[in-house]
Amino acid sequence: MKKLLTLIATLGMISVASVAVQAGPQQDLKEFRAYYKERFPDVPFNDFVNGVYAIDQASREQWESIEEFPPYELNIDNGKKLFETPFKNGKTYASCFPNKGIGIKQNYPYYDAKAGKVVTLEAAINNCRTANGEKPLKWKKGPIADISAYMAYTSRGKKVDVKVPADKGAMEAYERGKEHFYAKRGQLNMSCADCHMYNAGNRVRADILSPALGHTTHFPVYRSKWGGLGTIQRRYGGCNKQVRAKPYKAQGVEYSDLEYFETYMSNGLESNGPGARK
Repeated sequence: MKKLLTLIATLGMISVASVAVQAGPQQDLKEFRAYYKERFPDVPFNDFVNGVYAIDQASREQWESIEEFPPYELNIDNGKKLFETPFKNGKTYASCFPNKGIGIKQNYPYYDAKAGKVVTLEAAINNCRTANGEKPLKWKKGPIADISAYMAYTSRGKKVDVKVPADKGAMEAYERGKEHFYAKRGQLNMSCADCHMYNAGNRVRADILSPALGHTTHFPVYRSKWGGLGTIQRRYGGCNKQVRAKPYKAQGVEYSDLEYFETYMSNGLESNGPGARK
């Protein structure tokens, strides 16, 4: 009898551990938000869309002065022009997107079951081009960032609403993105979470590390360091270099799945792209 009770108790603990391991996206999201609420109790939830400027007043004042004359305004204008310019077949980008591409950024990335992969907004832009007989654009900056910036601008104020459907492929993509976020890499042996969760708010030399909550809401971003606009996957590549890891290919499965996970973790926050950062 004693052995039986021990076995039952052991099986019970295994079952509980199994449930914990299998915690789904909704539970992950709940715990993710709770972590930042505890770490930064004075920051209103939606202010996390402002990154480091939500947690450091001195940085915020500098940023607000920059936003009076946004350095990305010309990018939005150029993006709008490119978006509305017909392809050689007479169609435009509007023909490829729901609601003609206006006010839809908050729904990207999404998992395309037919294609068997995550589709980011930039991937959808290039898919539209190739479907209409045009050559794809380069991924990290330039015209694709401008078009994405214009589309993001039309979604300002709309709440991020990325779905992870009950689909094996979608769940696998989500879990790969989650694993990427927490996995250590590079000569410095650091993960995304090391910087933007566990050390969010701490300094690395002169810079303050931003919270991961809200990371994706304000992209594409005009960075002073770049002297121009760039996509979030351009930023991922830069982060990998900073920890002395070899960057992955832009729009490859690694960064697209990471973007899927990170954007899901910002569900409920308002889109506010494009943005300006150091």
